[in-house]
Amino acid sequence: MNTRDVAELRRAAIRLSVQFTALTVVLLVVMGALLYSIVAAGTVESTTRALEDASRIDSPRDAPLGVFVSFLDNQGVVSPRVMPRGLPDNAAMARVAETGVEEREGFSAGGRTYEVLTTLHGDRVVQAAVDTHEGRESLDRLAWAMAVAIAAATVLAVAASAWMARRAMLPLSESLALQRRFVADASHELRTPLTLLSTRAQLLRRKLSGPESDLSRDAVSAEVSRLVEDSKLLTAILDDLLISTDPRENTAQTAVDLVALAANAVELAAPQASQRNIGLHMDDFDGSVTVEGSPVALQRILTSLISNALDHARTVVGVAVEIRGNDARIVVSDDGPGFAPGTEKRAFERFSSARPGSSDADATRHYGLGLALAAEIAAHHHGKILIEPAQRGRGAAVVAVLPLART
Repeated sequence: MNTRDVAELRRAAIRLSVQFTALTVVLLVVMGALLYSIVAAGTVESTTRALEDASRIDSPRDAPLGVFVSFLDNQGVVSPRVMPRGLPDNAAMARVAETGVEEREGFSAGGRTYEVLTTLHGDRVVQAAVDTHEGRESLDRLAWAMAVAIAAATVLAVAASAWMARRAMLPLSESLALQRRFVADASHELRTPLTLLSTRAQLLRRKLSGPESDLSRDAVSAEVSRLVEDSKLLTAILDDLLISTDPRENTAQTAVDLVALAANAVELAAPQASQRNIGLHMDDFDGSVTVEGSPVALQRILTSLISNALDHARTVVGVAVEIRGNDARIVVSDDGPGFAPGTEKRAFERFSSARPGSSDADATRHYGLGLALAAEIAAHHHGKILIEPAQRGRGAAVVAVLPLART
C-alpha cells in the first residue's frame, strides 16, 4: 500500500475515533446531568418536607437535629437557646404576621447555608430553618465525582475508539491493498502474454504479406491455432487473477506434467527470445514430472521465470525440469549479470533491484513483480523459489521447487 493510501486510512481512523469519543462523552455528560438533576431534585424535595414538618411542631425543643424553629405570637418571639447567627428573621416573621403570605428564602451564616420557611400556622407565625450545607456538599461531591468519571471515561474512550477504529479500518485496508495488488499483478501478468500474442500476430502478418510468402493453408491454420491458444492462456490468467482477489477462493488442483508445461512455456516465449536474438532452449527429460496444482498458476511461474531470464540474459536462456528426492525442480538459467551476493531474499520483494557488483551500469538487475508473484504462487503450491549459483559460474539460475504428486 502506498504512502497516500496509508495517510488516507490514518485520517479516516482518526475521524472515526474522534466521532466515537465525542459520542461517548456526550452520552456520559447527558447521563451525568440527568443523574445530578434527579439527586438535586430529591435534595430539594427532602428539604421541603423537613420545613413543612418543622412548621407543624409545637415547641422549638421538639425540632430534629439541624432544624431550628421559632414562633411569633401575642407574647413575642420564642426561639431555642442555640440558633445560627442572624436567626430568627424577625422582619420576615412580622411581614408574614401582617400579610398572612408565607415566605421562603435561602440564608447563609457562619459558612453554612440554610433554607428558611416563614408561614402562618393557626394564630402564630412559625419560622423553620433547615441546614442545607450537607446536602449542598453532597451535590458538590457528586458533581466532582461525575467530572472525574467523565474525564477518565474520555481517556478510556479515546484509547478504545482508537483501537476499534484501527480494527474497523483493517478490512478496508486489506481490501484496498488487495485492489492495488490486483491492479499491479494484472498489469504485470497480462503484459507478457499480450506481448507474446502481439509478437506472434506480427510474425504471422509478416509471413503472409511478404513477397516470398508461400504459406500453405495448414501452416496458416497452425499459426492461427497458436494465436487462439495464446488468447485462451490470456483468458485463463485473467480468470486466475480474479480468483486470487478473494482469499477464500481456492484454485482447482489437478495433476500437472511440468515437462509438458515447460515445453509449452518455452514455445510461447520463443518469438520474444527470437526478437531479442537470445537463444532459448529446454534440456531433454525422459518421461513426465507430475505435481498437484493449478495448470494456469504453474504456467505463470514458468512464464515469469523465463521472462525474467530473457530480460537479463546476454545470449542464452536455458530451461530444465528435474527430480530431486520428493521434489520437482524447474531450473531457469541465463548468462546475464547474475544476482548480487545477499540479494537472494530481496529478489522476491516487489519492485526491488540490485547491482551485482559489475562496473557496467546496465548490470543492475531489476526484479519488478515477476519473481515476487512466482514465489507467491509456489508458496501457495507448498513450494518455494530459490536462487542458485549458475552453471559455469556465470549468469543466474532461478529454481522453482514443488512437491511431487503423491502416487
